Amino acid sequence: MSKLTEYTLEVYKRDRRTKTGYLLIEVKDFAPVTEAYINTVASEYMANGYIVKKFETYVTKTNLMGGKTFTERYDTPSFCSPASESYWSM
Repeated sequence: MSKLTEYTLEVYKRDRRTKTGYLLIEVKDFAPVTEAYINTVASEYMANGYIVKKFETYVTKTNLMGGKTFTERYDTPSFCSPASESYWSM
């Protein structure tokens, strides 16, 4: 049986008006699904001309002060994460 993981897809389209050349259209979070399913969904977006970035929604990090591991979203800013020095220096 395949491993079930929570995934997040960021969907972009080309846009020359922006500095990076890409415009974020949508961020979709998925309940625990297989990687094959996510690849299928991503390929459907790419077939329509979009650029897709795939992320595991939650990553495991280590607390800087206590040394314990914890999970947080992949897009958590560093100053909000207990795994960074800037979080503890406030």
